[in-house]
Amino acid sequence: MIATIRPARKLEGEITLPGDKSISHRALILGAIASGDSHARGLSAGVDVKSTAACLRDLGVDVGGTDISGRGMRGLRPSAKPLDCGNSGTTMRLLAGLLAAQDFETELTGDDSLSRRPMDRVVEPLRRMQARASWPPLKVGGQATLEGIEYTAPVPSAQVKSAILLAGLYAAGDTAVVEPVKTRDHTEVMLGAMGADVKIDGTRVAVGRTERLEPIDIAVPGDFSAAAFWLVAGGLVETSDIRLLAVGVNPTRTAFAGLLTSLGFRVGRARPRLEAGEAVVDLEVTPAGDLRPVRVEAGMAAEMIDELPVLAVAATQIAGTSVISGAGELRVKESDRLAAMEAGLSAMGADIVTQEDGWVINGPRRLEGAHVESAGDHRVAMALAIAALIADGKTEIEDAECVEISYPNFFDHLEYLC
Repeated sequence: MIATIRPARKLEGEITLPGDKSISHRALILGAIASGDSHARGLSAGVDVKSTAACLRDLGVDVGGTDISGRGMRGLRPSAKPLDCGNSGTTMRLLAGLLAAQDFETELTGDDSLSRRPMDRVVEPLRRMQARASWPPLKVGGQATLEGIEYTAPVPSAQVKSAILLAGLYAAGDTAVVEPVKTRDHTEVMLGAMGADVKIDGTRVAVGRTERLEPIDIAVPGDFSAAAFWLVAGGLVETSDIRLLAVGVNPTRTAFAGLLTSLGFRVGRARPRLEAGEAVVDLEVTPAGDLRPVRVEAGMAAEMIDELPVLAVAATQIAGTSVISGAGELRVKESDRLAAMEAGLSAMGADIVTQEDGWVINGPRRLEGAHVESAGDHRVAMALAIAALIADGKTEIEDAECVEISYPNFFDHLEYLC
């Protein structure tokens, strides 16, 4: 699919974003081992979350619509075939942690992109817990008695942290993860809401052995990472008035909003409330004021890793030199996002140079419509679509169907706002 996008004079309207992808994965996985039926309304309809649901069905869990029939802590059944995680690193890593604690072995596979992503960062701590785990291919399980560990993570990763905590539910003693910087905490928030013994002290998170999880009933908030595209678009398009309804604003996810505000973007919040321990608001976006250059370093980059591609788009319109560093993790996502964004924005006339772990971007630059590649990466495709809104002439984005991974109605929402 080639998406054709023309410049926008105005963005206006209110939209409901896809359910938060991170929370959706966790609601399905934790609901599967709860003692009773869980209900998750507003689950993400993206392909990644569908991969998690399909894997759970292969493990004997009844997942349908908003309902997850929990089988208890020891109720999962061996799959008759390798679990296909599609393109979802979250599916593969979180299930690896859960399945490492089962008394049967499971192989987890995925598409070519997922198969190239680093899984040793999960396998190594699981082995320290006395789990059977190997890669490639990724195989876990067959040793039901695990030992709790204290693991100091060399790279900040909510997926790795979550995998260890899920294995820790079955381990003797406490299992703790100490992170270099605090990553998104949806796993520990949801575990606490379901009755697990979770202890949090700064960047150290610990969980104790758990015999039972209570079912959960949650309305999944809108995905903040999806909101990020409209926060930038609304700030850059000359006339904008966008309202994003019921967006999750978990403090471990919203560093990007704080950064945009510090740069001169205008992002308002209305109707604050809680949903199963998760903070939710409506976000209001209007055109930005005078903008200041971007400075992002390692700790900051980890807090907003999924939002950095669209931040690069914003930087092309800011006077001065913007530096985004500490983002080497972008090289091992669905694509090498550092290279993909440099290629796309350069084709549109931006002054952007890729460094080892980020970009140097000089602005402002008047962007021109161009034929660009998504690299099969949903966040690259959406970031380039936002760039197209402020470019002269039409922009064509190759392989734009990859937005189905996280935001299936992205282009419908773009057309509606225009």
